[in-house]
Amino acid sequence: MNMPVEVAHLMPMAAPGAAQTHEVLNQARPSEGYNAFDSDVALRSVVAEVAPWFAQQASALGRIAGDAGTQELARLANEHTPQLKTHDRFGHRIDWVEFHPAWHQLMALAWQHQVPSLAWTTDQPQGHFGRAVLSYLWNQVENGVGCPTGMAYAAAAGFEGKPAFSEWREKVLARSYDGRRVPIAQKQGVVIGYAMTEKQGGSDLRQTQTTATFAGRHGDADVYLITGHKWFYSVPVADGFFTLAQTASGVSCLFVPRFLPSGEANHIALQRLKDKCGNRSNASSEVEFQNTWSLLVGEEGRGIREILSHAHLTRLDFAVGSAGLMRQAVTLALNHAQSRNGFGKVMADLPMQTSVLADLALESEAAMLSAMRAARATDGMETSEHERLLARVATPVTKYWNCQRAPTVVYEALQVHGGNGFIMENPIARLYREAPLNSIWEGTSNMMCMDVLRALQREAGAREVFIEEVGGAGYAGDAHRRFVQKLATDIGAAQLEEAQARAITVRMALALQASEMLRRSDPEVAQRFIASRLGGESLGIIGTLAPGDDLRHIVARAAAV
Repeated sequence: MNMPVEVAHLMPMAAPGAAQTHEVLNQARPSEGYNAFDSDVALRSVVAEVAPWFAQQASALGRIAGDAGTQELARLANEHTPQLKTHDRFGHRIDWVEFHPAWHQLMALAWQHQVPSLAWTTDQPQGHFGRAVLSYLWNQVENGVGCPTGMAYAAAAGFEGKPAFSEWREKVLARSYDGRRVPIAQKQGVVIGYAMTEKQGGSDLRQTQTTATFAGRHGDADVYLITGHKWFYSVPVADGFFTLAQTASGVSCLFVPRFLPSGEANHIALQRLKDKCGNRSNASSEVEFQNTWSLLVGEEGRGIREILSHAHLTRLDFAVGSAGLMRQAVTLALNHAQSRNGFGKVMADLPMQTSVLADLALESEAAMLSAMRAARATDGMETSEHERLLARVATPVTKYWNCQRAPTVVYEALQVHGGNGFIMENPIARLYREAPLNSIWEGTSNMMCMDVLRALQREAGAREVFIEEVGGAGYAGDAHRRFVQKLATDIGAAQLEEAQARAITVRMALALQASEMLRRSDPEVAQRFIASRLGGESLGIIGTLAPGDDLRHIVARAAAV
């Protein structure tokens, strides 16, 4: 196990013969050497209330998240991007991707700290909540590794209760990361990928053209041979992949291991790696299958339903991940503004900048609390009808809204840095490129809003449970009460039109955030959030809060370092 590298702080030296033209002054301190959990008052408070058993483990990962060595690993993994190796030097096809050692060190850290697995391995209550806290913290380290951790988390649910995949489930939950290209029997732990999207269909999985034919049995599972392509094949070095193909009964879910039972390589032909806007450390590829060996997962012809049974967890993870990304952006902005002067004052004390920072802090805390509420509802799905219905609705609501708001938060946090924020040496620039991605993965914004409408219309009791939830903590004033009452009337309508989907989902997200802020935040902070988001005291642009002495308190409470 390789721990984070030590970062050498080199003394700046002038080039031989160079003139000394100026002294370097008034530069922001590096945002490092802090604990991302211990210094997060809001997160620490909700953990103490919901799962106090978990605080020590969260603090351990929080220390790593704020460590200079870990942050250097993240920089290196994004600077030295994955390289596709279709053939070895002798001409043999290998279909492999080489990563910088920093990537493997980050993966090892994530697996060691149970970022993918805690929900399934703990014997304590609120395991999905605890795992969400780990994911939230990890997304303040490196977002590319957040993709394989999230897929491993969901894959454990896909393997559960299926004897043919018992070894896969055991090894996906291991705390050991094993990046070797060897069959599963030789591995300590495995990484799992998902590959559903095709060129012609995008998010419409019913348009799958890839086909699969029945080819017999292997142990407890049916074997199928797949022929076709996939347009997005994420983490192509994974040990196995969930995918979709047309079979005799319709679209079916299949699992493709990298190696055949004989130990030979399966027929997985990587075509190229995607040159992505962000998420640069992580490889995404295009792939061709030709008589590729696979195992049926679930029932033939019910593949989309099977995949969607895992999708609840990946969507939850993106809601949590975007909240973590926002928190990291706010941490960087606060650190910069509190350690650099401008116009005769510390930047954070300039009235307009104080308003921006306070607004960013409100947005970040509300995003975290709503995502954690969805995670807690996931914990209760098997034992409470209220929690099951809330999870069904709140997950797409928070996935939509947190992913929608992340680019806005990061954009404003980047502006706090000025021109230096737009330079790739600054980690805020990497977050800026990363921020839009979660809105696309595992269901675009429109798909999430349509899913919210489906849940409201098809799940008996879902509307009532949601309104009970968002009104259960009481109201911060008349504007808050009217907001929730109007929402209850509108989602209770006999027919919800598709054109209303985004507007309804936004209002539901704000109502959920307001109720969580009222329940779990500082009362002064909650009041300001509700007045600005639900009471019309903001123009909808970060930094347009009404003036008030409470803004300094909000900034001080959110300060991470």
